[in-house]
Amino acid sequence: MDPAGQSPPGTLPGEESPEMDLSHRFSKEELAQLYEEVLYTIRHRLGKPEQQHIGDSQELYSYVQKAFGMNAEEHGAIMQQVMELESPIYCLKATVKEAKGILGKDVSGLSDPYCLLGIEARSQEPAHPDHRKRMKAVVKDLIPEDQIHRTQVINQTLSPVWNETFILEFKDVETASFHLDMWDLDVVESMRHKLGELTDLHGLKRIFKDARKDKGQDDFLGNVVVRLKDLHCWNDQWYQLEPRTETYPERGHCHLQFLLTHKKRATTSSRTQPSYTVHRHLLQQLVSHEILQHQAGSTSWDGELSSHASTVLYLHATQKDLSDFHQDMAQWLAYSKLYQSLEFNSSCLLHQITSIEYRFRIIFPLSVPRSTERLQSLLRVLVQMCKTKAFRELCRPSPDLPQMVSTALKSGTTEWFHMQKQHLKPMVKSIEENSKALSKLLLEVIEDLKQCQKIWNKLFSTNLKLNIFSIAYLELESLVAEHVQEQLHKVDSSMSRPTAESLFDLYRKLQELYQMKDSLPSRDGPLALSNFHQWFEEALPLWLQKAYTTALERAQRAIQMDQLKPYGYHKHSTSTVDLSTCYAQIMTTWQQLNWPDPEKAFMIMVNLLEDMCKISLMYCKLIKERAEALSLSEQNEGEAANKLCVVVNNIEQLRLLMLKLPSQLGWAQLEQHMRGIIDPQQIQNALHNQLDSTVACLDHEVRDVVQALATKLEKGIARHIQELSSSSDTQKPEDSIIPLMKFLESELQYLNEHLVQENFKSLLSLLWHHTLSVLSAALGPQVPLVQHCQRLFCALKSLELCFHAEGCGLPLETLHSAAFRTLEAHLALCSATSRKLIQKYFSNRIQQQLDTSSEKYGAVTIKALYRPSEQKLHVEVLNATNLIPLDSNGSSDPFVQLTLEPRHEFPEVVARTTQCKRNELHPLFDEAFDFLIPSEKCRQEGACLLLTVFDYDVLGSNDLEGEAFFPLCHLPGLDTEEDEADMGRVPQTRLPLTHPKPTDEILQLLESRKRDKEAQAFVKLRKQRAKQSKETE
Repeated sequence: MDPAGQSPPGTLPGEESPEMDLSHRFSKEELAQLYEEVLYTIRHRLGKPEQQHIGDSQELYSYVQKAFGMNAEEHGAIMQQVMELESPIYCLKATVKEAKGILGKDVSGLSDPYCLLGIEARSQEPAHPDHRKRMKAVVKDLIPEDQIHRTQVINQTLSPVWNETFILEFKDVETASFHLDMWDLDVVESMRHKLGELTDLHGLKRIFKDARKDKGQDDFLGNVVVRLKDLHCWNDQWYQLEPRTETYPERGHCHLQFLLTHKKRATTSSRTQPSYTVHRHLLQQLVSHEILQHQAGSTSWDGELSSHASTVLYLHATQKDLSDFHQDMAQWLAYSKLYQSLEFNSSCLLHQITSIEYRFRIIFPLSVPRSTERLQSLLRVLVQMCKTKAFRELCRPSPDLPQMVSTALKSGTTEWFHMQKQHLKPMVKSIEENSKALSKLLLEVIEDLKQCQKIWNKLFSTNLKLNIFSIAYLELESLVAEHVQEQLHKVDSSMSRPTAESLFDLYRKLQELYQMKDSLPSRDGPLALSNFHQWFEEALPLWLQKAYTTALERAQRAIQMDQLKPYGYHKHSTSTVDLSTCYAQIMTTWQQLNWPDPEKAFMIMVNLLEDMCKISLMYCKLIKERAEALSLSEQNEGEAANKLCVVVNNIEQLRLLMLKLPSQLGWAQLEQHMRGIIDPQQIQNALHNQLDSTVACLDHEVRDVVQALATKLEKGIARHIQELSSSSDTQKPEDSIIPLMKFLESELQYLNEHLVQENFKSLLSLLWHHTLSVLSAALGPQVPLVQHCQRLFCALKSLELCFHAEGCGLPLETLHSAAFRTLEAHLALCSATSRKLIQKYFSNRIQQQLDTSSEKYGAVTIKALYRPSEQKLHVEVLNATNLIPLDSNGSSDPFVQLTLEPRHEFPEVVARTTQCKRNELHPLFDEAFDFLIPSEKCRQEGACLLLTVFDYDVLGSNDLEGEAFFPLCHLPGLDTEEDEADMGRVPQTRLPLTHPKPTDEILQLLESRKRDKEAQAFVKLRKQRAKQSKETE
């Protein structure tokens, strides 16, 4: 509104002030100024004319010339002045009220919308060849930054409410256009994880880490473009949000209100008088002309203005941005003043005052800054007046002021309610229109009660000790209950779906009104709205069906439009976002219902859960069919795998959504309310078991799709392992596995980027088990060659590191399965050198001896000490016991052979033997031996003192009594710098005798190395011992 047009603070239009005195008639100068004002208004009119208004400006000029009694010369002179005056600043007063049905861009299925708006000076004509492209341009690309306005951000909603007003200036209504863009705010900080190129065996582990992209870019929700020349002076309507692409043509609607106004009008009246005063004077002049015109025709004026007068007054009021109240007040004052001097129907006055009362319940509207101060002053005056001595003496009995005010408030509240009810009465007597009218009435009631609670209650409580909110609430609550029940009784027993849908908003409004009872200080007995939910039980099933149908149809449309490509910075596609929105709407329905009856609320929850489970399973089926259809149309195997990645991410995202339902729907609180009403087992079966079953189905679907992805890679892995097996023996193992690693990098890199971690690890687990089986098969049934095993072992260890990826891939407990440990041990043996195998053989024999708990072949007792200063091993063979008889006389002739093993570690140390003891099974030797050996040799793997007990045979070869192994790494004195002085302090060591097993894996491997003489000699010696062994398999 023009600042000059505002009433002085604390002064209501209609109160006496010098500017509003209507007792004078216009002087010639005042009339000329008023005529200048009206000509200026017509000359600078804006907006398309309304249907009932006059569009031809010449007609309006002729009309006002007659209304003001101006001759041609006077008209021409003032018209010339008007044409020389500076044009006003043209303004578009744009109010962004609300939006509905917008896209949900966040993972939650909601958005954080805000709007950018402004005026583009050059209009976008539809005939322009690149019209579609330009209409899709965003505000920041069309309008200078300092001319762009921005609304507040409304967090996490699909139905934002702003009610924000902006004044936008423009120069030419013919070429200017209004632009509004709606955006979803994204404030997530960005972090980029770069994947390195494969340069060595450890390069593949990089692809197992999360690949994240930059975030923080706002998402486009839609735009509205309106040419100003297409607007009326005042517009209030819903506009469809237009897309920039055809991906989502349905983007919701935005409620906008437009008013074309002026600023800085150059007329004398506009510069010197308030806008309200000028408009009242103009109204008085035109109404006076209308009345005189009717009297000249011998008819009584009925208060109806001609279309010419209505057009002029409408243009002036909109250009001056006068409110409806100011216009009505101006009419009331002008009509009441003219009634004193001109004869016309008094019903015109009744109509004006009624229209004012319909808009204002009390005399002190909040739109006037000092209304609360003036009401408080009035209350204080009333209170003080009742306290005066004169009042008490003249008014007997003394009236109870609070009681009188309370009665007046109740009466006024009832009168206001019936006035609002009549005012909002629908023109069409349908059930749907009645429901809408009831909702609007309840909205007025709720807003009035909020004002009572927040503003007026303090004034009445301070001055009169009255709780105006409690008085108004109890009165309105009873009136609302009676009126709503009366209207609902008119609904037919067979309720239609449109009728039920129209009643839902009414239910919500009643719910909000009923919840305001919590602000009452106290109350006696139940309220009239206590069981209002029972009035809607017939509509409840239709509400639930509507929620399910809407969600199902939206999910189906989302799948049909889904191209199965990652959406924004996420790894799932657009249909999952839509599905999340569908679930959010269902959950919103549950929260909005907030059904007070526990049993019925439980059944509603079961119904909603069943619906969401059905939608989930339907989604899995349709999204897989969509992936198959898109893959067939593209005929690209790589793209087919990519789409399967998106499908598995979508199902995983859906699974996570389902797992959040108990907390989002408040199952814990519901179960608490059900305690003692419904059996806990019934709750478990109806809710938890149903949800668990659906989640299990989703898990199965995820596994199936992951298995399909793994199957696509298994053939390639098997092929590369086969090529690895057949590669040249001259090639290093590290080089031979590079093709396999490069293959895995190229195939898994995309999967890692586009699969969520849980599903990617499931895929890795399948591939790992498959790879182990392929490597095991590559060994073959025969004893493999060393080079072949070395390549396979190198591949196994490299893949283990890569699949673990320093903790970012599979955990070690998953990698180190029984199959892995068996394969690793076997490959380690097969790929080892002959000397390593010999060392491993003695290590195994030492371990076998440690694991032996019995002495079925007897035992040998020794003492051993290492003297570091001399690098000498001193051994005392004390005795042997419990030897097995090997001679025909039931006894034996035992002696002990001492050798240091493995021979390749001690090539210069010769074997030593004790004396032979005739016919003894418990021989006592007491012989000492010294061996010169360096200490580092004693610490080698498998290094041991082998004590072989033989039965001496004169005619044939000596018979084996048993073997004992003393590990040299455990020698006393080995880890000290000083020699042990006293051999007597060295403990005796009793070693059980063992026999070699007939077959040994290490000996088989060594035997297969025919060209290795050292291996063959070792095998020959051990086979001789094995022949004498009494061990069986």
